[in-house]
Amino acid sequence: MSLAPPFTKETANAKVKKAQDLWNTQDPRTISKAYTADSIWRNRSTFITGTAAIEEFLTKKWEKEKNYCLRKELFAFTDNKIAVQFWYEYQDAHDGMKWKRCYGLEDWTFAEDGRMRKRQMSGNDVEIGEADRWYKEGVDVNQVEISEAHW
Repeated sequence: MSLAPPFTKETANAKVKKAQDLWNTQDPRTISKAYTADSIWRNRSTFITGTAAIEEFLTKKWEKEKNYCLRKELFAFTDNKIAVQFWYEYQDAHDGMKWKRCYGLEDWTFAEDGRMRKRQMSGNDVEIGEADRWYKEGVDVNQVEISEAHW
């Protein structure tokens, strides 16, 4: 199955889950290869361009966000675009290792070869307690029930 555009519902879903699995590796070098050399990102209030900047950004991200665990779900798609909703949890190394959950949305635009050429992310972090965590050790993130209250 090709994960290059144009997307079908099946290939868009597969692309989202492939991105989820890739980001859960927390390997900036490998992840950056999924983007075009001139890929443009907006991540919250940060704007970057190119795979070297993406790799540097992700390296800094995971210096702060320890025990990171992410789930992405397909929201909508067209021929070469995908919109995603996501939730991830992490311990904030810059804030006393408090647990936090980020709620967010992304929109992606893809090049013909299937690499992402544009990514925009909007997200909000919420402090959570240990009892409120969804993604505890060994859990399958795809099996965690996320209610409408968290959409």
